[in-house]
Amino acid sequence: MLTDTDHAHLRRCVELAREALDAGDEPFGSVLVGPDGGVLHEDRNRIAGGDATRHPEFALARWAAAELTPADRAGSTVYTSGEHCPMCSAAHAWVGLGPIVYASSAAQLTAWREEFGAPPSPVRPIPIREVAPAIDTEGPVPPFDEEVRALHRASLRERSSRP
Repeated sequence: MLTDTDHAHLRRCVELAREALDAGDEPFGSVLVGPDGGVLHEDRNRIAGGDATRHPEFALARWAAAELTPADRAGSTVYTSGEHCPMCSAAHAWVGLGPIVYASSAAQLTAWREEFGAPPSPVRPIPIREVAPAIDTEGPVPPFDEEVRALHRASLRERSSRP
């Protein structure tokens, strides 16, 4: 059962996803919370510059590898607006981070993209547990999933209106 604190971290992820959208990026945001419950690092999607690997979940894994001990990484939780893609799931596992709580699932995003008429993702939407089975996960989490859906709808509308 998720707590009010978990919900506050997910709220921040949605805010970061909105910041990404406002900056012309796809709407994803993530927060790394340490073993003591404090926010250690946060990021948003930054792929608009052309590097499609600049996902916030990947950035958090790299930051954690450079800045945290293995024990602190294992005791930390990643909150994110969307379930990790396979690249980010693998990075999370290789770095040894703890649980992941996601607002919306990869299956939901796949269905939304189809509903909105977007092309399919170039990477198969494999659930975190299939890529990194030892990682505890929680998600999707209403009502945050519906907020993320609205951001993706706005993102796809915005991209389709560009020349």
